[in-house]
Amino acid sequence: MSRLSTREAAKRLGINYDTLAHYIAVGKVAAPEIAKVGRRVIHMWTEAEIEHVRQLLPKIANGRKTRYKRKQSAVSTQQSAKKKKK
Repeated sequence: MSRLSTREAAKRLGINYDTLAHYIAVGKVAAPEIAKVGRRVIHMWTEAEIEHVRQLLPKIANGRKTRYKRKQSAVSTQQSAKKKKK
């Protein structure tokens, strides 16, 4: 079974390394097995873990897009309410 670094896993997922590292740091994605190479700490990803994260990615909301959608839906609701009053 081959193991991949976080950079390689992010590349396979089609996201930036910093994004994946942030998701691990804030707990949105479970951290995989850790290996120490010299003074460095490397997360070692399996294919199954990468697929699990691939399934989670659509569920992790991007704050800016989510706020924008809520704002747009609130505006459209207000506009439709105004039309009904007339």
